[in-house]
Amino acid sequence: MSGGAEDFRKRLERAAEVRSYRGAGISSEEEAALDALDAQEREKRRKVSDAARAEYLVRDAMAHGKFDNLKYAGKPIPGLGESYDPDWWVKGLIQRENISGLGPAALLLRTEDAELDAKLDAQYTEQQVRDMLQDFNRRVIDARRQLQGGPPVITKTRDVDEEVDRWRQRRAARAQELPPPEPEPPRSWWQRLWKGPG
Repeated sequence: MSGGAEDFRKRLERAAEVRSYRGAGISSEEEAALDALDAQEREKRRKVSDAARAEYLVRDAMAHGKFDNLKYAGKPIPGLGESYDPDWWVKGLIQRENISGLGPAALLLRTEDAELDAKLDAQYTEQQVRDMLQDFNRRVIDARRQLQGGPPVITKTRDVDEEVDRWRQRRAARAQELPPPEPEPPRSWWQRLWKGPG
């Protein structure tokens, strides 16, 4: 340990010792002497450099194990060495919280257009498919009308009738791919008795 840190530690111990005498029922002369000693300690503390104080505090924390099991111990710090990005905190928040649906309308519509067939295939009725397509087309047209800057809207609207036909074809193809359902095994006499015929 360096000389400055050792001196600082000794002064801290002496100050703690002086404070412990105060509650022991001492006379006013002794109290005045302790006050003078306390003022001297404060003056000495004021003269200790910030570097020596910081070194002592870091060494003390290391001795108590406060730096053990840190998150990035032995690993590279993420983002170190990359160029400065003024929006680093927003991007970090979006990544940490897994936030989606934020961004320029042009980019969101491109992403939605790429995933639209899968969303349409998850619908059960033709009316649901038509409603989704009409909503998508309306949002594409609205995004083209707004002049808010950002990337241009290159997403095309979809022909509703053509997309419904494609949805029907994909649905029919999936129905043909499915194996036929296995016939139910015959029920025993006690199952028929318990649950009834048919």
